[in-house]
Amino acid sequence: MQSNCHVCERSFEVRFRYQVREEDGQYVYVCSTGCQQRLLLGADGVHACDTCGSTFEIEFPYQMSVSDGSRQYYCTTECRERGQQRQSQVGLLRAAPKRIAVFNHKGGTGKTTTSINLAAGLAESGRRVLLIDADGQGNVGASLGIRGQRSLYHVLVDGAKASEVAVPVREGLDVLTSNETLAAAELFLAERPNRDRIMRERLGDACRDYDTVVLDCAPALSLMNQNAMVYADSVVVPVACDYLSLVGVKQVLRTIRNVRELLQHDVELLGVLPTFFDVRTRISREAILTLRQHFEGRCYDPIRINTKLREAPSAKQTIFEYAPKSHGAEDYMRLVQRVTAVASTPTTAPRRVALSAVS
Repeated sequence: MQSNCHVCERSFEVRFRYQVREEDGQYVYVCSTGCQQRLLLGADGVHACDTCGSTFEIEFPYQMSVSDGSRQYYCTTECRERGQQRQSQVGLLRAAPKRIAVFNHKGGTGKTTTSINLAAGLAESGRRVLLIDADGQGNVGASLGIRGQRSLYHVLVDGAKASEVAVPVREGLDVLTSNETLAAAELFLAERPNRDRIMRERLGDACRDYDTVVLDCAPALSLMNQNAMVYADSVVVPVACDYLSLVGVKQVLRTIRNVRELLQHDVELLGVLPTFFDVRTRISREAILTLRQHFEGRCYDPIRINTKLREAPSAKQTIFEYAPKSHGAEDYMRLVQRVTAVASTPTTAPRRVALSAVS
């Protein structure tokens, strides 16, 4: 039987059992053991070395290691030894972030899916988590099957306490919902003299009542998002593996820089999360390579395309409840591990490599 390799796209004749693999109800074909290894690694096999920065194709198991839930790639045994020695010598630890904004100007990048499953995963790890829907579309509540009697509007406009308005939905997880009234709340913010900092003032108690706050931001340049960025201490940017989403990353970086420089708030880019990753498509593989070259250790492992992730909201469940053994659950739990790890990651900005390939 003739088929096309899902990794290198070469046409070949299927002759051995290892060349066929079933994933999410679909058959995936690989032409060689090398392509099989690349598929199992969840990427196209082309990576930037974490020590010297050169790009290479994975050929041997020693070229990848996993530490604190994150992957490191090394082109040679010498680079691996140097990289691991450097990690052992770095003694600076940073605490897990307290307030995480999940943000991208572009829609359709998986912000709400990421917000829900990141918050749920953090709660499963033993944290007390508040998930805030800062998008007037109210997709967080719709995805979890809840509609609170009061919403983020009442916290921002009426001064209600977040922990009293939030709805307990799972053990360790409360949700502060939103709806169309959030547009009126934005008009209220616009009339205030400190309009950029109302959310930070109103949600001050949440920092004491919860271990972590996750904000699902709207895909827009808005005063509400500006408030969310001033409230947050870190930002996770979901980026779909397509051309337009890569272009949109530059807008997010400009927004973060403006918040730091103009509003004098030290918000940090926690990481960039590739979503809708499909190893079979060239654009996905090129997107991963571009993001890893630019953001290095701040580029998380990708969230693979997974039918279960699309189905979970219709069942009003998180991916961990709906399909705990799926690729989606595996990928988001890996994200949770990266976020919670007290890793020795430098807090310097990513390299200023021009995104010429996507601009």
